[in-house]
Amino acid sequence: MTKETKFIIFCIESYKVYKSLTGKQTFNLFNDYGVINYLTEFYDILHSTGHQYIVRDIDEYLKARGAVIPC
Repeated sequence: MTKETKFIIFCIESYKVYKSLTGKQTFNLFNDYGVINYLTEFYDILHSTGHQYIVRDIDEYLKARGAVIPC
């Protein structure tokens, strides 16, 4: 498993807890709105930031793309 894949899994799990979503909801949200590609493209920058920064950054990314986040 690559370090990028491990990071994506970490982000999925972190965002899942942050928003009280299921793993499937979170993965579908990430997949539908390009979050996985975003995390891969900016891995070098994002992996060195804190947990809270990452989940807030993902939240802003999704909101900017008009994502409807299930509650």
